[in-house]
Formats: sequence, structure tokens, C-alpha cells
Amino acid sequence: MSTELRRLRNYIGGEFRDAADGRTTEVVNPATGEAYATAPLSGAADVDAAMAAAAEAFPGWRDTTPAERQRALLKIADAFEERAEELIAAEVENTGKPTGLTRTEEIPPMVDQIRFFAGAARMLEGKGAGEYMEGLTSFVRREPVGVCAQVAPWNYPMMMAVWKFAPAIAAGNTVVLKPSDTTPASTVLIAEILGSVLPKGVFNVVCGDRETGRLMVEHPTPAMASITGSVRAGMAVAESASKDLKRVHLELGGKAPVVVFEDVDIAKAVAGISEAGYFNAGQDCTAATRVLVHESVHDEFVQALAKAASDIRTGMPDDEDVLYGPLNNPNQLKQVEDFIERLPAHARVEAGGKRVGDKGYFYAPTVVSGLKQDDEIIQKEVFGPVITVQSFTDEDQAVEYANGVEYALASSVWTKDHARAMRMSKRLDFGCVWINTHIPLVAEMPHGGFKKSGYGKDLSAYGFDDYTRIKHVMTSLED
Repeated sequence: MSTELRRLRNYIGGEFRDAADGRTTEVVNPATGEAYATAPLSGAADVDAAMAAAAEAFPGWRDTTPAERQRALLKIADAFEERAEELIAAEVENTGKPTGLTRTEEIPPMVDQIRFFAGAARMLEGKGAGEYMEGLTSFVRREPVGVCAQVAPWNYPMMMAVWKFAPAIAAGNTVVLKPSDTTPASTVLIAEILGSVLPKGVFNVVCGDRETGRLMVEHPTPAMASITGSVRAGMAVAESASKDLKRVHLELGGKAPVVVFEDVDIAKAVAGISEAGYFNAGQDCTAATRVLVHESVHDEFVQALAKAASDIRTGMPDDEDVLYGPLNNPNQLKQVEDFIERLPAHARVEAGGKRVGDKGYFYAPTVVSGLKQDDEIIQKEVFGPVITVQSFTDEDQAVEYANGVEYALASSVWTKDHARAMRMSKRLDFGCVWINTHIPLVAEMPHGGFKKSGYGKDLSAYGFDDYTRIKHVMTSLED
């Protein structure tokens, strides 16, 4: 006996709508491998409608005062708290994440981030007015860029939606947001929440696949395209946006080095690194999955990490003892499996290395050692619960190995030597360097990388600035 699937819909101009041509795609719960909903497979007509709604709403929203935008965002933050259990249920169905961790690790930061950008709305900065030429006064205006086309990923669908819409709306822009085709449920619920606060057309959601995203980025209306996703997707967006010189904001892949020196407390370092590597099944661009350990403590560290991995469990969302849930989709599961199957002969699987169960997309916590710098699994992003371990001889080699990848998003250094930590923080070519910790983020500090990890910042005043443009105004002092 079949169960009727829930119907998700686009949110355009203050209304929930099906795709114009009626096309849909099934949405699957990765913990069970079973479909639970359908979502619109939006095409050009839907993108046109959303962009038109956002463009129509933009002048009115642009002209609101910072205080008005702040009040709206504070109401949204309050609504997120009031409807937290609904958001958690939608996100767990989206992703298969543990319910308890979603409640404690995602809802509070999201609410805090919305409130941060509510405050940022009233802190627009620019140079003070002054006479830089005799008889003329100059000043700087900060203005919203316009309509923003935004594409969110499937690893943190709910939180990444917040990272997208909160600074954009705080700055006075309007938004058309596309969630991943595998995780639209929480974003559609977010649209309902924002729709109860914001004027029609300020926030719009268009569900769909890569083609939908391409149509959004290539559409002539948006002034800015923002994406969190893979390097391949980011390069495609940058290329498409270049055709009409849209502003582009890219947060892409990562391959974070975790540099462990010989003076650390091994047990403490392993505890922190294993949690930061396996959290969210390693589906995090900043995950602590590429560990570099000084040769003098390498074997001891690998043994301790393998033991920690064997003690970590993955499982269903309602199991309070699991650290992480399934991989997001069958393609991602196959990607992780293929990385392990292609390991070179000199690599050693110290723990895990296999699928867990025959239902859903679960993969065991895995540790791989014996690797060389040019091995595929060192150079490419796995995006799964796999931690690799290499050894190094001295600080210079640690830096060489750490920086020797195409990505440059995040990194960490583990040492008791303060001077060494400061040297490493300077030499590591990554947008974030943690010292004796890995993965914490705060709303006040920027998140974003270099090289093929993209450009632009999320969070912080820098992230807010990315959604503004700068205008010079000069006036004559003569009558």
C-alpha cells in the first residue's frame, strides 16, 4: 500500500505555487532511502516569475530604513525559535541528521546569525564626509546591490539558507533562493516563516535542479549570484555570471589540513579532531579530514584515532548515541566508496572503510594512513566520514604539505608552542586558521577561503558588506 507523498511548492511573490509546467521530482529521506515528498522541478517560466517578483519588491525594500529591516529580521529570529521543532523535523527528514544534534548545534547558531545581521543592518560603514578638493564635499553611500540569486547546498540546507538570506535582506536586497534538489523541505518551511514577516517578493524560493540554478544565474535580472557548493559548480557560476558581469559570491570546497605537532596531548587532540572530522558525516567544507602529524608521534596518533573512530557510531536520527547520520544521497555514498576502492597499494585502512547497513546511505567512520602528498584522496575532497593521516618531519614540510592542495578554506594547528602557532597561522594559506580546536564558527567572524575554495565572505560585517555596493557622492559648496 503506497503512502501519498507530501507536496512541496515554490514560494514566489508571497504565494506558494507548483512549477508552471507541473514537473516535479521526488525527495528522498537519506536515512531510509525512501521518498517522502515531491518538489517542483522549476524551469524558465518559474525563474522568470520569481525574478520579476523580487525586482518589483526591490525598490520598496531598498527604501526601508535600517531600523525597519532590523525589526523584520528580529521577528524572523523569534519565529525560528518558536517554530524550532518544525524546522528540526523538516531538516532531519531532509538530511537524516541526528535530531538532538540538529536541535542543539543548528537552531541556536541560526537564530544568533539572523540577530547578528539584524544589528548589522544599522551599522553601515563608509568614510566620513570631507573636502578632498577645495570647494567640494565628498561622502560615500552604501547601497544594496539589487536582486540576489542564491543557491544553497545540501549539507546544511537550513543554516546555509540563513547565511544567504540574512545579510542580503539586512542590506536591503531582495532574494531568489534555490535549495538543493535533494533537500528542499526546510527551505520551503523557511519561506513560510519569512512570508509572515516580509513584504511580498522580498524573499522567494524556487526548487529545482542544476538546470534551474543555471537559469537563475544567467537570468538578466539579478545583480549578484551567490552559491555554496562544489568547485565545479562555482566555476560554472562564475563563467555564467561573467557574460553580463554579475557580482559573484562563492563558498566552495575545502581540504582542511590539521597540523599536529609532537608536543600535543594526543588523547585531547584525537578527541577534538575526530569529532570535527566526522560531524555531519564529514559533509562539511571545513571538516578536519586531512591530518598531518609529526613523525615522532605519528604511529601513536594513528592508533588512537583508529580507536576513536571505532567508538563513534552512525545511525538513525532518533538514536541519541550517534554522532552523525547518513550521507546525503546515493551519488555521494558511491563517491566515498569509490575513493576507498581506488586507494593506492601503500595506503592502509586503519578503521571503517565500508558501508553500514543496507538501508539508507550510512558509511562507517574511516581512517586511512600511509598516504603520500600526491595521492588522490589527499588532493581531492571526499566529503564523507573519512580522515586521512600523513606524517611530516619538520615545520617547513608541514607547511608545504598543508598548502599543497587546490583548496584554501580552513585549517588548524595543534601545539603547545605559542610562537610556533603564530608562525603557522601566518604561513598557512587558508581563510581560517584554528589553534588547538577545529570547526567552531561565530557570527562576528568571517568565513571564506582562497584559491579554488572561492571568494567572498559569509558571516561577519565582511559578509554583510559583500551584499552592498559603494557610491561616491560629491557636491559643490558654492551657491
